[in-house]
Amino acid sequence: MGRVDVEKVRNIAVIAHSGAGKTSLAEAVLFNAGAIDRMGNTEDGNTVMDYEPEEISRKISLSSAVAFCDWKGHRINLIDTPGFINFIEDTRGCLRVADGAIVIVSAISGVKAETEKVWKYACEFEVPRIVFINKMDKETANFYRALGELEKSFESEAVPLQIPVGEGPDFKGIVDLISMKAYLNDGGKTVEAEIPADIKDTADEYKRKLVEKIAESDDSLLEKYLEGGEITPDEIMKGVKEGSLTRRFIPVSCGAATVSAGIGQLMDIMLLCLPSPVEMSRISPITGKNPKENKEVERKPVETDPLTAYVFKTIADPYAGKLSIFRVYSGVLKADSTVLNANTGTKERIGQVFYLIGKKHIPVPSVGAGEIAAVVKLKDTNVGDTLCEDHHPLILEKVKFADPIISYAIAPKSKGDEEKVSTGLHRILEEDPTVHFTRDEESKEMILSGMGQVHLEVALEKLKRKFGVEVVMKTPKIPYREAIRASAKAQGRYKKQSGGRGQFGDCWIEIAPLPRGGGYEFMDKIVGGVIPQQYRPAVEKGIAETMKEGIIAGYPVVDMKVRLYDGSYHSVDSSEMAFKIAGSMALKKAFQDAKPVLLEPIMKVEIVVPDDTLGSVIGDINSRRGKVQGVEPQAGGNQKILCLVPMAEMLTYANQLQSITSGRGLYSMESSHYEEVPAHISQKIIAERQAQKAEEH
Repeated sequence: MGRVDVEKVRNIAVIAHSGAGKTSLAEAVLFNAGAIDRMGNTEDGNTVMDYEPEEISRKISLSSAVAFCDWKGHRINLIDTPGFINFIEDTRGCLRVADGAIVIVSAISGVKAETEKVWKYACEFEVPRIVFINKMDKETANFYRALGELEKSFESEAVPLQIPVGEGPDFKGIVDLISMKAYLNDGGKTVEAEIPADIKDTADEYKRKLVEKIAESDDSLLEKYLEGGEITPDEIMKGVKEGSLTRRFIPVSCGAATVSAGIGQLMDIMLLCLPSPVEMSRISPITGKNPKENKEVERKPVETDPLTAYVFKTIADPYAGKLSIFRVYSGVLKADSTVLNANTGTKERIGQVFYLIGKKHIPVPSVGAGEIAAVVKLKDTNVGDTLCEDHHPLILEKVKFADPIISYAIAPKSKGDEEKVSTGLHRILEEDPTVHFTRDEESKEMILSGMGQVHLEVALEKLKRKFGVEVVMKTPKIPYREAIRASAKAQGRYKKQSGGRGQFGDCWIEIAPLPRGGGYEFMDKIVGGVIPQQYRPAVEKGIAETMKEGIIAGYPVVDMKVRLYDGSYHSVDSSEMAFKIAGSMALKKAFQDAKPVLLEPIMKVEIVVPDDTLGSVIGDINSRRGKVQGVEPQAGGNQKILCLVPMAEMLTYANQLQSITSGRGLYSMESSHYEEVPAHISQKIIAERQAQKAEEH
């Protein structure tokens, strides 16, 4: 299980929409290469890559997983990625370290919204890719329809290197257009055969198209072709590789992963069409910043360059400790060594180093340039950090993950478990940078944010399984505010006599509205000492505390000025406490006479949607009391909608947008300002808050 030459390494991400067959394909590749001795399937929950209980129960990949195999003298590192929209940012993080990608398109459902999204991620990182049209053995499978769809969706020419022999229940295998041989499925085994007569003409036609495409890119080949000379298989393979690496066209293969049909031929295409780390470094050089000198440095994917390794995934394990999965870009990482985390400036002790096959760990003494491996128990290293040599620090660019789009308040089921929830969630945040956890200072709620409802449910299932703590999810409280629209005066008089010394405080105040965002002003306008100086701050304190607690619905009061202008005191019974209570009483009376209103936070929202859903999305925004500010055309047939929408209407928007746009829409939002809540909604909120208070008492 030694290291292989970096030229022979292939780091390949398997990407597609959920249910296209990524995990089944990874299973078939590992089985064909002899890395595993039996093929599992997602239905039975016994695959190598989907091993987390949450994945087994849902029958979908929720997190990326890594495995390796050796094929024809090459090392293939496979990264099986999630395709479900809530978890697709993990796929983006994995494409950061991949040199190539297999994009699976289902022969049944074709290209879906998530397929388009992962394709864009691959474009972002300039990753060469091949397409595998899967599920050729299923009812309604149609290779040529899927081929047309992917050309239309990806705006790139698709060039089949294989075509199927039959479709659906009649699927028998594939024809390889380079060798012009058929590879037929015979009881689970693949046998080489002549091309069946009924598809010979089709194969000849697609072979001609392939040869023409290759000849187009090379003047000498084109001349040879036009003069009637034969383009050799070696020349075709060279042209296919060049076309794939330059992304001039999309090489396409086909098969059926669950019955291992076409997999061996796909693996040959992976070696041919997808680059080694050396070839990828020519397409996209390995550069980072030296934090000491603040200058850009380039590394070569060779073992003689200083160590540079990028951590792209962590897995939290309460027993084994944190597992950090990394890719070595240059140099060698050895077991039992010390490295520098260039991002934090701290030194990390490396214990054992492992290759991974799903959850199986295979210890190795060292890993070299181009390899993917893992270590455990790094104390201060997280996703996006760069490990390097102490004297050669380098920080590789991190992936910037999308901000969360949905939030829920959470509370432990058992009282006193708050600390356990916080500790467990912080460990889960380490393995998933798209989950955010905060405490709302105003509502005192714990807020969990993520990419969708299923995303948060899975995070909480992991919290229960790994850290033994259960929580309940509820909609977070909206930070409403209270304000006034008119001026008003009132007296606050507090008098208490109960034997001995009494309590007495008396003040008159006037309140008036300030413009939105005006805050709070207090003016002391007492003349003639009707309230002695030592008691006036107590009046202000009583007013400030009442403003914080709220008056009509228990939300903080804002945008108001208060003038203290009259009052009286008692030489014996007056005290700071009495004047504080008097100030509070005065504010509560004046507030009710000053046309009180409830204010709500308004969010500035940007939504990017496909052209064909623009009308539906705008209609939905209008129904949420939103105001569209403008629409701007975007690349790729999309439109950006700029709008202002009340926060209360956006809490579950992620699910709705996903439904309207079939998962193709994206949005981001930030706080803008506060506006008055419409009267009918305001009455409802106030009634609910009063009922809640009554219940608490």
